[in-house]
Amino acid sequence: MKGKHLSKNKKKIIRSILEAALLMILAVVIIRALFVMKSYEPYEESKAEMGNGTKDGFTAISYIAVDREGTSGMIGVRRLKEQLKALYDNGYVTITQSDILDYYKNGKALPKKALFLIFEDGRRDTAIFAQKIMEKYNFKGTMLSYADRLGSRDSKFLTPKDLLNLKKSGYWELGTNGYRLSYINVFDRYQNFLGELNSLEYVKLRKYLDRNYNQYLMDYIRDAYGIPKESYEEMKDRISEDYRLMQEVYTKELGKVPDVYVLMHSNTGSFGNNDKVSEVNKEWITGLFSMNFNREGYSYNTAESSLYDLTRMQPQPYWYPNHLLMRIKDDSKADIKFVDGDVKRKISWETVKGAAEYKDSDIILTSESQGSGLLRLKDSGNYDNLDISLLVTGNKLGSQAVYLRGDEKLTRYTAVRLQNNYFVIEEDGKELYKLNLDEFDGKAVQSLEENKQEALWEEYEIYRDGSSSFRSKTYMEEQKKPGTGKARSVSEGAKPYLSDIPINEAGNRKIDVTLEGNNLTVKIDGKIAADKITVENTRPGYVYLESAWGEYGYSQRNIADDVYDGVFRDFVIWDSQNKSTAFYDNRLKGMEKVQYTIKNKWNNLINWFIKTL
Repeated sequence: MKGKHLSKNKKKIIRSILEAALLMILAVVIIRALFVMKSYEPYEESKAEMGNGTKDGFTAISYIAVDREGTSGMIGVRRLKEQLKALYDNGYVTITQSDILDYYKNGKALPKKALFLIFEDGRRDTAIFAQKIMEKYNFKGTMLSYADRLGSRDSKFLTPKDLLNLKKSGYWELGTNGYRLSYINVFDRYQNFLGELNSLEYVKLRKYLDRNYNQYLMDYIRDAYGIPKESYEEMKDRISEDYRLMQEVYTKELGKVPDVYVLMHSNTGSFGNNDKVSEVNKEWITGLFSMNFNREGYSYNTAESSLYDLTRMQPQPYWYPNHLLMRIKDDSKADIKFVDGDVKRKISWETVKGAAEYKDSDIILTSESQGSGLLRLKDSGNYDNLDISLLVTGNKLGSQAVYLRGDEKLTRYTAVRLQNNYFVIEEDGKELYKLNLDEFDGKAVQSLEENKQEALWEEYEIYRDGSSSFRSKTYMEEQKKPGTGKARSVSEGAKPYLSDIPINEAGNRKIDVTLEGNNLTVKIDGKIAADKITVENTRPGYVYLESAWGEYGYSQRNIADDVYDGVFRDFVIWDSQNKSTAFYDNRLKGMEKVQYTIKNKWNNLINWFIKTL
């Protein structure tokens, strides 16, 4: 018994030592992740490839926020690192606010691939998670903030002390998004007038809004009929008060107003949706700031641009690195080397159009701007009867397709396609079959009447809660209590509510295809989606993958994205009459799979520790 007791104690001691060692390793990793370990080194003209005077401009990109794992609106650390590494590998070096001023005022040449890097919203997690990546690639960024949040007790946002410490680190300069983020002249999609919303009210209601609203500084405050509720002088005083408050806060907390302003919302014309409003904004902007990023969607600025009408591009969390590079290439016409990834996996494919990255078991095929991306499996020219299995994980809005029995010019083929949340079978340009994937899933369809009633109740509840709910003064228009009558459903004869597909809505579908002779059967997520569809193309041919931009998607923000990432995971092809050996298999196997699993588990562990600190 005594021996057993000693054995148990030994096991406890060993386990305690291992746990302590793991905690020490995690502590080192976290400390390295959270603290500055290097010093920023400005680019040297003697080492950097310099541009030709003012003929070469600069690229400006602006991240909204950074999160450890990423969300639909905040870029994750892994994806941010991929994007910034792709820029670094292409020779991009960051420039400062002074560099931009010297470029416009004194004609100073910038590096051939000059990058001005911006992070918006002044979030603490952005600073923590972006800093280490910037250190790695010797990138300098400008951190924007809202003046009204500098006195906030909300721990999500950087304090004035935090901002000054960032500046001292050498990797950051400071800028501003303005005094506050709030909205006026707001209507919901059913043309119900909501009036003014603060940022929290807006977030609560945005799923019922389209784009029928203005940012606080962009227009007169108007009534439900579009008639101004304020005189010119009242409008001028209201807008001027925001700038005065901003000036007061930054001067008090940071010692001065930042030089860089990013006008919210972008792309309004000059400096607003109304000429008179624009004049007021212009007077304050040119008086307070050295430069203004007035537009969004286009990344490249030239000498012909105005210091107060600069443009930036906001990379999105769902963009793979080649997506960002494709957009920059289209804007700047720069010589760009796309990310290939695993070259051992690349050799099986020929890139016909676009750019492809091979990462783990993913084939990420990025389309050209307003076009498509196309890959051909090199040794598949005589493939005939096939079983195919893969996961398709690109966003719902766009097109991802597998072409079978294709000829060299792809004039003859049989294709299965996911496009804008539909499943489609095509042959030689003709549509043979089409299926709504929401209906296939048995997803309940809400009626227009039900959606409108839901919106009215949500709007009423927010109006009723008012300032007490959001801890800030609200000027939302009075919302009357909706009637208690039940809205009709689709089954009761009401029209269905057909929502637009958000530009960032992820798709994830398991596709299994069997093509034998002139019969095509497809399973989606394990269920039969198309059973023995008759095809006429019975000649052997190549296998292709395609990604294609479809249209400018619905988005609450000003995003016009004309590049699409198709993602094909765990792609396997067998002879349908002999599945013992795969013609092609891109799944992870053996040590690759073990290493991938360990890496993901380790990353999840680090995430857990950081979140619970």
